[in-house]
This record gives sequence, C-alpha cells and structure tokens, in this order.
Amino acid sequence: MKLQELASALLITHIHGDAETEITGIEADSRKIKTGDLFLCIPGLTADGHDYAPKAIALGASALVTERVLDLPIPQLVVKDARYAMAALSAHFYGYPSKELKLIGITGTNGKTTSTYLIEKILRDQGFTTGLMGTIQMKIGDTYTEMERTTQEAVDLQRSFRMMCEQKTDYCIMEVSSHALELGRVKGIHFRSGIFTNLTQDHLDYHKTMDAYAAAKGLLFSRLGNGFSADLKERQYAILNADDAASQTFSKLTAAQIITYGIENDCDVRATNIRITAQGTEFKLVSFAGEAFFRMKLVGKFNVYNALGSIAAALAEGIPLEAIRNSLEDITVVDGRMEVVNEGQDYLVLVDYAHTPDGLENALSTVRDFAEGKVITVFGCGGDRDRTKRPLMGKVTAKYSDFLYVTSDNPRTENPDAILDDIVPGLKEVNYPKEKYELIVDRKKAIQKAIEGAGPKDVILIAGKGHETYQDVMGVKHDFDDRLVAKAAIRGRER
Repeated sequence: MKLQELASALLITHIHGDAETEITGIEADSRKIKTGDLFLCIPGLTADGHDYAPKAIALGASALVTERVLDLPIPQLVVKDARYAMAALSAHFYGYPSKELKLIGITGTNGKTTSTYLIEKILRDQGFTTGLMGTIQMKIGDTYTEMERTTQEAVDLQRSFRMMCEQKTDYCIMEVSSHALELGRVKGIHFRSGIFTNLTQDHLDYHKTMDAYAAAKGLLFSRLGNGFSADLKERQYAILNADDAASQTFSKLTAAQIITYGIENDCDVRATNIRITAQGTEFKLVSFAGEAFFRMKLVGKFNVYNALGSIAAALAEGIPLEAIRNSLEDITVVDGRMEVVNEGQDYLVLVDYAHTPDGLENALSTVRDFAEGKVITVFGCGGDRDRTKRPLMGKVTAKYSDFLYVTSDNPRTENPDAILDDIVPGLKEVNYPKEKYELIVDRKKAIQKAIEGAGPKDVILIAGKGHETYQDVMGVKHDFDDRLVAKAAIRGRER
C-alpha cells in the first residue's frame, strides 16, 4: 500500500517526502520493525516514540507517522494525534477486519476472563469458529499465544483481527481494559455486543478517581454505534449488570439495545434460588427467552454473574437456552480462577486471580460459605500499582480468614517489604490479631507454610496471580506458578 493511500484514512495530514513510498507493514514498537514498515511515533506515558525513529530507520522502516517533522531522511506522515492515527491507519491497512467478525467485548473490574471463556464455549459448541483475546492468551484458529497485556495496541489488534478473518473466524470474544479504552486502542473497532461485568476499585494509580475509571469503562458502550437496523446481523447490544449502579450511566451512553442481567434487581436475565457448594453452583434462570435450571461446576456467586452475562450474550445471538445450559454445565474450570490443586490431600487448595478488594471478597466469601474447616489465605499486592487498595485488601482478607500469610505478588520495581507494610494498616484497622497473620516476602515459602499448617477440611486460598507463570521482580520475570508451587508443597508434606 502506498503512503498516500494509507494517509487517505485521515482528513487532515501532511506528507513530508515521497507520497508514493510503499508500505508493507505497520509497527508502533521499534524493536519489531522490518524492511518496508511504517513506524508509528507514539508519545507515551514514560517514553516518546519519536525518540526511537532513528532505530526504526536503521532496522528498515520506509516511512514514519509523526506529530512533527523530524530531521530524518525518510518520508513522514505528519498528523495531529499519532495515537488516533494509529487506530485509523491500522484499520485501513488491514481492511477494517472487525466488520467481518462478530465481535463481543467485555469490560469491568472482575470477571472479564471467565466471561470470555464461557461465551467462547457456548459459541464453539454451536459449531462456530471462535477467536479469543484476553488476560491469559489469544486464540486464532487452533493457535494459542500468551498475551503481554489484556488488550493489545491498535495496530496489533487490527493485525490479529485480520488473521482471524483469514482463519474464517465467526466470532471474536475479547476483554476490553479501561486502559485500552482510555488510550484509544479500540477506537474504530466494530463491536457486535458490549458486556459490563462490574465496577470496583482498581487501577487508580492510572485513572486517579473512580469517576474517571467509570468514564473509561463507559467508552465501550458509547462507541457501540448510533444507528438502528432492520437487519438482525447489524444490531448491537449493550449487556449490563443490573445490580451495579454504573449500568445506569452506561445505559444512557449507548444507542444499542440494552439487555440487563442480575440477581438482586428486576432484569431481563435473572438468577434466583441460588445454591453454592464446594462442588459447584445451582440456580434457576428466569429470562426473556424462558426459564431453566442450571447446575454448574464453577463455584461462587460471582460466577453466577459471569454466567448470566454470558447467557445474555448468547441469547442475543439466537442460541437456544437449552444449548446454553448444556455448554455451561460442561465447563469444569477456567485457568487460575478458583482452580483446585488436587494431589489427593484431605484439605482444599484453590488458586485464584483475585487481586482487587472486590475480587478477594468474592472469592473469600464463597470459600467461607462452604468451608468446613479453617480458611487460610495467601495473598499480596502488586508493585507499581494502586497503593490505596492495599489496606482495603488487608481488611477484606481479615474479614473472612482464620489465618493470613501476607506475601509478595509481583513487586515489580517496588521494595516488597514496603508493599507488605502497606497492607498491615488494613489488618490493624479491624483489630485482626497479630498471632493470626504472618508477613513472608518469599511467596514460595508463604505457600509452603500455609500447606504445612493445613488440617483436614481446611481451605487454602492462594490469591493474586492465578494463571500467571512468572513473578516480576525489578523488571525481571522469574518462573513462578502458584499451582506448581502448591503441588510441590503438597507432595513434599505427604512424604
């Protein structure tokens, strides 16, 4: 594609240099540049892409997108907003692939990953070819790739969508983070449906206030489109949690048809008569498409919410309620989400990704409901992230736990001892006895000690990292998987 044709995606631009320059690829990461690529100079929070333009040229970039003319010897497409340009140019270069897919986007503080897996299972069981994007991995065809972030940059998203189209993918189900919405990564993407799970405290290191955080989430629904259609294939749906107050705001932001789901309030898809045990969850579904009784192997009230949002999305696609029930009842586990570590021991070990106050409360309240013995919690807080949630997480764990091991999560560039010190005030605020918690920076030792001290019918919840297979310490990712560490500790104890 010629630089001039690519520039036609934007109204106000200036080409400095040869407009006929051939563009064979687009990249925003100078390290990935290949000969013939267009390099996008994106100003960032900690670095400015303009500073990496010489490196991109050295690697073979044929042209640049810039916000100012640089004294460099290759053509430059000068734009007012390079980040906006990245979204528009990437969509144009890859032929607007999101319009060829049925794209279901899920946003919210908790439940995004589980919801993507539930919806993907329902659709796959109906014979559809599915793609998946989220915290754990990306799936294109039969190929799975680990993800560096929950939602990719715009250029990577458009490339991935095009690859899905080439694999004849019918649906893509993706997590949409607040960062991605705020930074415009999903601008111009055509969503079939948007799902809102919940809004609780997280990412205030970036958004600063809950109002700003909510506003970022609301962007998904405001961008669903502003038109109606007689064609069912063109209709768009906003699927909102009726039990979360933010849904009232989001409902005013969108012209899409609204489907509500919940437990406490009147809504279109509702669960009643809920029963939760260590083996699974049962509930009666009352919906606009009929009623049914569900018996899921997934545990917890929060998973009822995840199921309800997924059911609503599937019903919007015309999938029969009985087929939806069969799919959801067949699911046993989602990676790192209340995942059982079973080595034949007489106590229960669960690994969960819960890393927010609300996520921990959901997991621990569920465990407390069915635990016959003590509840022992191993948890920490990530470094270089919202410090204000650390004492809150301490308070939540104190509320439900008989004993706590406060340990490292991903300390990143922070001193792990300082992170643990930030959690302790939450324990003191609720007068949690000192003899009931221990600070152990070494996460492996904390897990081992929790398992060594467990008695019959006790429940150990190892929270915070879930599916992750690494621990980030001072910018270095070390191999670390809570599930493998727990298995080794159980085996070691039984010897």
